[in-house]
Amino acid sequence: MNKSQGGSRQGRARALAARLNGRPVVLVGMMGAGKTTVGRRLASRLGRQFIDSDEEIERAAQMTIPEIFEQRGEAEFRAGEMRVIARLLKENDLVLATGGGAFVNPETRALVRAGAVSVWLKADIDILFERVSRRSNRPLLKTADPRATLEKLIAERYPIYAQADVTVISRDVPQDNVAGDVVAALLDHLKT
Repeated sequence: MNKSQGGSRQGRARALAARLNGRPVVLVGMMGAGKTTVGRRLASRLGRQFIDSDEEIERAAQMTIPEIFEQRGEAEFRAGEMRVIARLLKENDLVLATGGGAFVNPETRALVRAGAVSVWLKADIDILFERVSRRSNRPLLKTADPRATLEKLIAERYPIYAQADVTVISRDVPQDNVAGDVVAALLDHLKT
């Protein structure tokens, strides 16, 4: 990267931070869309704290998400998820990556709308399936046909994710590029 590219990148990040005026940025989307990786890079560019809501839920419950699903069920997990996200959204200068089902919950979606700017990281089925197949910690994909389950989740969730303030395509490129796309999309969304 040459000096002018770095300067304009820093300038765009500073402009975005000023336009956000402390409001949290919340990343939503399917498991495997890159919310955590892109979120860390975005937070670094903006000089903000990065938090993954799933990690906070595990810390609060002192259990892993698969354990919560197994021992308490999805409904209890979603209620805890909403409480954790409500608490986190009270913080300024935050980039928050949420679990795939968080934004689907109407109460959680209302909290995000009221107190943050939301970004949907949208990825196609092939990218998502390739990414989630690398890990075994996805309770909703512990089925006989995980790809069909993922396709069903996409059909159910994409219309809801489309309600986010901004949509950015997560694709098979370095995630720093996607973080740059998020900065540009947010700047465009927040222009006065």
